[in-house]
Amino acid sequence: MPSPWILAPVLTVALAALVPHAAAPQEDAPAPQRWVTYAGGAGPGAGKHVVLISGDEEYRSEEALPMLGKLLAVRHGFRCTVLFSQKPETAEIDPEERTYLPGIEAVDDADLVVLFTRFRSWPEADMKHFADYVEAGKPLIALRTATHAFNYPADAPNAYARWTWTGSAWEGGFGKQVLGETWVNHHGSHGQESTRGVIPAAAASHPILRGVTDVWGPTDVYGIRALPADATVLLEGEVCAGMTPAAPPVDGPKNAPRIPVTWTRERALAGGVTQRIVVSTLGAAIDLESEHLRRLLVNAAYWCTGMEDAIPAHSDARTVGCYEPTMFGFGGFVRGVYPKDHALAQ
Repeated sequence: MPSPWILAPVLTVALAALVPHAAAPQEDAPAPQRWVTYAGGAGPGAGKHVVLISGDEEYRSEEALPMLGKLLAVRHGFRCTVLFSQKPETAEIDPEERTYLPGIEAVDDADLVVLFTRFRSWPEADMKHFADYVEAGKPLIALRTATHAFNYPADAPNAYARWTWTGSAWEGGFGKQVLGETWVNHHGSHGQESTRGVIPAAAASHPILRGVTDVWGPTDVYGIRALPADATVLLEGEVCAGMTPAAPPVDGPKNAPRIPVTWTRERALAGGVTQRIVVSTLGAAIDLESEHLRRLLVNAAYWCTGMEDAIPAHSDARTVGCYEPTMFGFGGFVRGVYPKDHALAQ
């Protein structure tokens, strides 16, 4: 029989094999990518930074703005940063998350902000970045639901609660006071009547409309009560009796007169600052299948950044890569998409 002194090491090794080993320490997982940036470079927009802010539950701004950012960067040279409402834990894009928008500090050095949000209630520290940008008189392009971009309870403990779309102290909030109108109603029949953009004769020579002749989108015309005196209407919305480009205009008072759907403001602020603003209540992701609407927004980026003299006769409005937008509708956003999925193909 072997000596116990010989068996002891064998038993020790055998028993050790039965005891689970503690997991080796793992390095921290890398932080998820929270936004997407397109470098830009060659082109008139070189050296200028555009920040595009998405976040609406219905019109697929999370699809529209990456497409527009790629177009502005690749075709026109602007450096573009696109921000998304998202799940805080994972960075999965979630337009129904109204309070979390990482990266908003990017507006601090922006030359232009494109806003497409609906009923957001960002924390005060985040709102301050955006409010400081606006109050400095820097340029804005605002799309569709940006007329009702923010929604805070009247008693919210937030210094920017007055920016809410129903504001009374600051009547109509950000939409009315800055853009020119807040949410009013659906003037067209939502989901049944589409919109054709008609250029008023007085605006035909405006540089933003250079090369723009045929704007149509399946979203309906929004109601407008009155625009400020400094507004210039670029497109009136002809309500169409159907959801195809061939649909004729509806008869009756909906088109008599037509409602503005795109306008500019040159908003006078203290210190002699004039803020350039372009608003379009068109702009849903599926509306932007219209090359002419995309061209209008490209031209608007030039105009807002003081480069209207550089707008060509026919701005390049081709999309970059495949663009197959999702139809508008609540609850219809594509799940499982992350900011990194919108990066430019290498």
